[in-house]
Amino acid sequence: MTDSSHGHPETPFEERYQHAVEDLQLSRNLTNFQQSWKQSRGAVMEDIDFQALRKQMKAVKSEAIDNLDRYLDQFIESAKRAGTTVHLADDADHATRIVRDLARPRSVKLVAKSKSMVSEEIELNEVLLEDGIEVVETDLGEWIVQLRGERPSHMVMPAIHLAREQVGEIFSERLGREISRDNVEEQVHAARDAIRDVFFSAGMGVTGANALIAESGTVMMVTNEGNGRLTSSIPPLHVVLAGIEKLVPTYEDAVTQLRLLARSATAQRLTVYTTFIQGPSPGHEQHIVLVDNGRRTMRDLPEFREALHCIRCAACANVCPPYREVGGHVFGYIYSGAIGLVVTPFMHGIDAAAGPQSLCLSCNACEVVCPVEIPLPRQILDVRAMVMKQKGMKRSKRVILSTYSRPSVANLLLKIGTRAQRPLTGGKKLIRASNAPILHKQTRWRSLPALASTRLWERPAAPEAASQMGPSTPIQTEAAGVWVALFPGCMTDRLYPEQGKAVIKVLEGLGVTLVYPPSLHCCGLIPNNSGDTGNAKRLALHTMRSLESIEADYIVSPSASCVAMMAQDYLHLFRDDEEVLPRAEALSRKIMDFTSFLVNVAKLPPGSLAATDCSHRTVTYHDSCQGLNALGLRSEPRYLIEKVMGDEVVELAENSLCCGFGGSFSIEYPAVAERLMNRKLDNAHATGAAVVVTDNQGCIMHLRGGTDAGNRPLKVRHIAELLAERIAER
Repeated sequence: MTDSSHGHPETPFEERYQHAVEDLQLSRNLTNFQQSWKQSRGAVMEDIDFQALRKQMKAVKSEAIDNLDRYLDQFIESAKRAGTTVHLADDADHATRIVRDLARPRSVKLVAKSKSMVSEEIELNEVLLEDGIEVVETDLGEWIVQLRGERPSHMVMPAIHLAREQVGEIFSERLGREISRDNVEEQVHAARDAIRDVFFSAGMGVTGANALIAESGTVMMVTNEGNGRLTSSIPPLHVVLAGIEKLVPTYEDAVTQLRLLARSATAQRLTVYTTFIQGPSPGHEQHIVLVDNGRRTMRDLPEFREALHCIRCAACANVCPPYREVGGHVFGYIYSGAIGLVVTPFMHGIDAAAGPQSLCLSCNACEVVCPVEIPLPRQILDVRAMVMKQKGMKRSKRVILSTYSRPSVANLLLKIGTRAQRPLTGGKKLIRASNAPILHKQTRWRSLPALASTRLWERPAAPEAASQMGPSTPIQTEAAGVWVALFPGCMTDRLYPEQGKAVIKVLEGLGVTLVYPPSLHCCGLIPNNSGDTGNAKRLALHTMRSLESIEADYIVSPSASCVAMMAQDYLHLFRDDEEVLPRAEALSRKIMDFTSFLVNVAKLPPGSLAATDCSHRTVTYHDSCQGLNALGLRSEPRYLIEKVMGDEVVELAENSLCCGFGGSFSIEYPAVAERLMNRKLDNAHATGAAVVVTDNQGCIMHLRGGTDAGNRPLKVRHIAELLAERIAER
């Protein structure tokens, strides 16, 4: 019998994680799926304006959720006129009680079910089994995982974590005859033969709903197999289970959803079957159970209201790097993917969310593909903060964050650490501590950077001093005379001061007036990403005071992560603080990443930093997650490399996939971080380029550590270093 205890949410998270991370077949299956889906999605998105359509759909869902009771009443009245009985369920127990009360007097012993995630949410199958009622899943993927004793690992493709060989194995085992391990068509026919009679024998059919159309009381159902139509029309009793957030005002809105749903879910223009159900089939009964189960609580919280816009396409799972490595039984509870991390605490409690949410490495890829623009990364951090507040943080991590969030204490300890590390580093810039018990697990696969012997901020004689000089190059740019405050970021300051010096060299070379804000430490990203909002605010306020103490036209940072934190996360962090929020908004308007400043403010002209000997470098560019997904940077660094410097960029395969750093993620989940890192480095090596260029120090730390530990012939550099070399040639 297949051991599928890892597919049960009741299995402890740590056990589910360990089982999944050791299952290399799982990672291969999901990698193949994600790569294929991304390619197919790109093709089907070409014939629509995705950005315009997603804004339109977001407006539709906002209207429905903001006026939930009005549209709910309209839907109920319309459905009743069509002959449907509508029930409102407060929670999971209430919902299952309604279904049981429908089944018992009708002597239902067999239920045919077409895929419904709400039925999974309320654990309907298990509850009905207590009454001796058998539920058979008629969706192929759902039936496969039911045979294996698992829950769906994906909201749209429940068995996507399995290879065809595994499907053939379970079919052969449970059907009592040999089924091909390779021939998918044979497997599908075997499933049809086994399930077909269920539709005609069942006393009840249960389906879900993709949308509930308020103006007509119509249920819209989208499937690829046709089992939904059979389930809803053949059994004498049809029960629809749907969350109250599935409401849309009109048919037109439902069609808008259709244009986005299939493209985002299965990379199709339209699914095979789109069914509109208004009222019961002749001679049959239809009941619709509308489930709250935490949804109104989410609606009443501004931080989480937008999660109710979800149309359950699961695109967020299809681009998620940790999901690729461990699957939905770990990256989620019952609902998987990024949206699962957000809704779980409201539907199943904070304990159910605590483990899975820690697997998010804040790469922001989910928000980029979401067809209704849900700010999932931000909401996951809000869930993380809830978890930390209610369940606490590991003592070691809490002490480290608390210490680091006090600049004077951190500075003293880091000075001591710079001296104390010498026996370990031997004067080298990278550490491989194979004999150190604590560091061995982290440096087995990735070398770690040593603290720099001299901080970047020790460079200016007075930190608050301004330096102004004419351009050292013959380049005439619009940056000459502009006052720029430099925010290097703590990693640049402490680990990579040479990158900060490169930034300074470029900016001074373009004739800007550089201002060095006093007493800078950390923007607060580290505790913020750990759910420690108290220390995040402490560091954010320290940073704001420092930057407010100087005059500058722009604040420029070579760290995309720091820019995203200060430009976006500060606004959320201080959303309820009437005194600090205006200060955060003012900072947000001035902060800019290094590449954007050079392209959009300095407006460096093409060829202005081309090699003086007419040679060119061949590099590959790694888009950092915060640069690409949070700040939208793609053209800027490529313009600087290809147009301004005249070098060649050979694009990485799967360039938008995270490198696996994620701050403390790579420390807490080294097995997943290592896989993602090696995949990125393998793709970089395949380009033939000798240099990987990026704009983020966390990525540099991670990838440099991997190249050193793996003895790879790759150099990892910040884009500022390449630009500074060309400035030096002038």
